[in-house]
Amino acid sequence: MTSAQAAPAAGGTHAYPLQRHFIDGAFRESQSRRTFVSLDPATNEPLAAAAEGDAFDVDLAVGAARRAFDTTDWPRMKATDRAAVLRRVGALIRERADEFIEREVRDIGMPVAQMRGLAARAATNFEYYAGVVTELHGRSFQVGEEFLNYTIRKPVGVAGMIMPWNAPLMLSTWRIAPALAAGNTVVLKPAEWSPLTATLLAEVLADAGVPAGVFNVVHGFGETAGAALSSHAGVDLICFTGETSTGSTIIAAGAPTLKRSSVELGGKSPVLVFEDADPELAVDAALAQIFTMNGQRCTAGSRLLVHNSRYEAVVSAIAERAKRIRVGDPGDPKTELGPLIRAEHHERVVQYIDSARRQGARVLAGGRRPDGLDRGNYLEATVLADADEHMDVFREEIFGPVLVATPFADEAEAIRLANATEYGLAAYVWTNDLTRAHRVAHALDTGMCWINSQNVRDLRTPFGGVKNSGIGREGGDYAFDFYCETEIVHVALGTHAIPKLGLGDDDQETSA
Repeated sequence: MTSAQAAPAAGGTHAYPLQRHFIDGAFRESQSRRTFVSLDPATNEPLAAAAEGDAFDVDLAVGAARRAFDTTDWPRMKATDRAAVLRRVGALIRERADEFIEREVRDIGMPVAQMRGLAARAATNFEYYAGVVTELHGRSFQVGEEFLNYTIRKPVGVAGMIMPWNAPLMLSTWRIAPALAAGNTVVLKPAEWSPLTATLLAEVLADAGVPAGVFNVVHGFGETAGAALSSHAGVDLICFTGETSTGSTIIAAGAPTLKRSSVELGGKSPVLVFEDADPELAVDAALAQIFTMNGQRCTAGSRLLVHNSRYEAVVSAIAERAKRIRVGDPGDPKTELGPLIRAEHHERVVQYIDSARRQGARVLAGGRRPDGLDRGNYLEATVLADADEHMDVFREEIFGPVLVATPFADEAEAIRLANATEYGLAAYVWTNDLTRAHRVAHALDTGMCWINSQNVRDLRTPFGGVKNSGIGREGGDYAFDFYCETEIVHVALGTHAIPKLGLGDDDQETSA
């Protein structure tokens, strides 16, 4: 949906009240009074209206964030004091977890059983960075008895964040938490397809004691609000999670003002299953890695590469399990796969499946709308076999519950096929040969690699990709390389030789 397509939604009856901007500590409508509609993925009926922000609203939010950075105590607080506020945020998210869960389940179609874990992770993000920031330290460099040099970390300024719709609460808090912990101020532009939890999060941060102007939210479309935020001269940092071409546009928009950028983009992550892998574990992990979060996850193991000797057995086992995955109402605790986010995205995913059929892939499971689910954006868990590296479904990010399987003959071919895309976010290697596991992990073009595991995050570790999967690393104290300036302070411990200029010839001879 573009801004031009968004009709004013005032006067409609929706499940939730108007989602307003949060600027300088107050909720407010857009200057234009325009709104847009958020739809329920399970029905495609209107769920809420949200204020449609534009450059004017973004300018107000950035101005509030700049004033808060320049004039409030937030950037100058002791780290322990900011940490105390972040811990209160985490506690309030846990207290209001049911509200966050209910909103996000309705907003994006995430199965409620999976959303419980994501809501807990949102709270953990704040609690974790409350601990990390109090342990943050610089380095010292002693030069004999002459100098002691040391580094300090300082907040950068205003962070603009343009966040995705696939797991908005968890992914937004994962960046908001370290940005605030470091002492920055924030302007968040939520995805227009998922506005509900951002508004509630603003309320929680204010209740936890985050000062007015330190955290701001502007709803709206990428072409207007997002573009204004990424090009605004008052923004020092820009964070984006989403599609690769959009990330490139955002980086270019920030270049004239030399914004530092952290962009986490697309993925087409391979799962490599060698002949000596534990087949039951590999099957379990492959299913979980592509069919949780409705297949709409950047680190999804969407390409299954299996050794020839195990290919038919492994792929058939996955297909049989995929046929039994429970697709349905995301509010039902038994549901394993909910609806895709929008009708147009559903259509795009189906087009990929159709193209695979035309190009010769076998559809072993799924590929169509489930019986009895005529409303909403439902799609069966889909397994495509015999995809080759030239097919669109092998090379391009589908971002849906579609697993693409390809056989390989040996280690060299497995590595070549794994690297045969423009992406390099995550990879998964299954083998009981420890030497090969390390060798293959090192040979893959990826930012992250799991061996004999699905995606299990350790918040202390760096997160990010290579190639068209992004620029930068966040997670753990790596995040502070982005959210902080590093200053070096040189201290002379005593007197040392300083060149003497301008003394003239006689004086130079005397001083010598």
